[in-house]
Amino acid sequence: MNRQITRVAVAAVVLLAALIVGTTYWQAWAASGLADRQDNQLQRVAEFSVKRGKIYAADGKTVLADNVKRKVGGQTLYFRKYPQRGLAAHIVGYSTQVRSRAGLEASENDFLTGSNTNLSTVLDTTFDKLKGTTVKGNDLLLTIRPGAQKIALNALGGKCGAAVAIEPRTGRVLVSASSPTYDPNLIERRYNLATRPKFGCSPLFNRAEAGLYIPGSAFKVVTASAALDSGKFTLDSRFNDPGYCTEYGKPVYNFADQSGPEVFGSVDFTQALTHSINAVFCEIGKALGGRRILDTAKDFGFYSVPPLETPVNERAISGLYDKGKLFFPKNDFQVDPGRLAFGQERLQVTPIQMAMVTATIANGGLVMRPYVVERVVAPDGSIVTKTNPEPLGRAIKENTASDVAGMMEQVVRGGTGTAAALPGIRVAGKTGTAETGASHVNTTWFICFAPVDNPRVAVAVVLERQSGTGGTTAAPIAKAIMEALIG
Repeated sequence: MNRQITRVAVAAVVLLAALIVGTTYWQAWAASGLADRQDNQLQRVAEFSVKRGKIYAADGKTVLADNVKRKVGGQTLYFRKYPQRGLAAHIVGYSTQVRSRAGLEASENDFLTGSNTNLSTVLDTTFDKLKGTTVKGNDLLLTIRPGAQKIALNALGGKCGAAVAIEPRTGRVLVSASSPTYDPNLIERRYNLATRPKFGCSPLFNRAEAGLYIPGSAFKVVTASAALDSGKFTLDSRFNDPGYCTEYGKPVYNFADQSGPEVFGSVDFTQALTHSINAVFCEIGKALGGRRILDTAKDFGFYSVPPLETPVNERAISGLYDKGKLFFPKNDFQVDPGRLAFGQERLQVTPIQMAMVTATIANGGLVMRPYVVERVVAPDGSIVTKTNPEPLGRAIKENTASDVAGMMEQVVRGGTGTAAALPGIRVAGKTGTAETGASHVNTTWFICFAPVDNPRVAVAVVLERQSGTGGTTAAPIAKAIMEALIG
């Protein structure tokens, strides 16, 4: 009798172990492969029986993604709702039955559905399955500051553009706003309404991470970094500005108010950046060569996909583009170094990349990996994973970063960026006004960080189809974001 009981017990243990192993395999290690098959309707339905983890903003209180419980055919299913509507729509994304997923809802799906391979999650999910209870996903706590995010969107309101704010020492993305935004609650049933163009722009397109724009004079920060780091130029280097430089036998004029070029005469390097003198930077570009400038840009993160947690197909690479394709010249004859130096040529950059440039200057030349997911939290409150600040490498020497920061501070004190000045706080910035080819239609920029003596935030703002300059259109928006994050 004892032998029979032992055999039954052993068989039961074996069957239980097989069930645990099988469930673990299909729910954890094989889950991501099944989820990638968009035609797997059974898998899709099964996912809606999981109570997805919530997504919170940085304050831990503002819920960006939640669940609605519904009975469907006698089965309890969970569908997404987004209480803050368009506040962080491009970062959070959406999870739907018909339109699949986007944003963090797509890239962090394994964590949100409890199908990630972390041991604690695997065990919790497996035992929930065995007990027949609802499987609960993990929550995400983001780095996005809801108050500053709202201010950024309001400031961008009525315009096509984007704003990104990064904490320089850590890489935390504090603001990532794309305008126009959209309401992810409408994606499932009112898709046409959600995607209807606003002010002539597509709401679903994430301009902060995927928008490619001509940087104009905002790129002079990279050129100045390359010039000082090379040792060929110092802050005391002097230049003569006749109002233009000659490239390939043709004059390249300074940009003023589009009624005529300014002429500054004899200036030093700081004055050249303070007043954004194209002619000087054109000469610097010719002296350095295009490849030298682009090599420095690479060190800042150009020519690489910005390493965020969002889906890779929702991020774009900054660099030179030729006929729609990313292009790095094999020699200096394949690029116009003068126009490259002041951010024209065929340059295309994203707001997240320009925010990384500014944050790197603020961080003494050290590039930090940007991130938007602070931590992943299990249903029992334990931490599944936490993001730690990670240096990606050194872009420029520390003393070079300090020199460029000082030059940028003069831009805000008495140059083209005075509209971003904050009372009692030292601000460093750079304007950008990129010509688009259409008469009096510009892409305008402002990049900045503050406080200069203890950087807490680095900001990049871009606006499409503006008649003004970066100093008059983008700088006030950057100022509002800095006030929200510092004040």
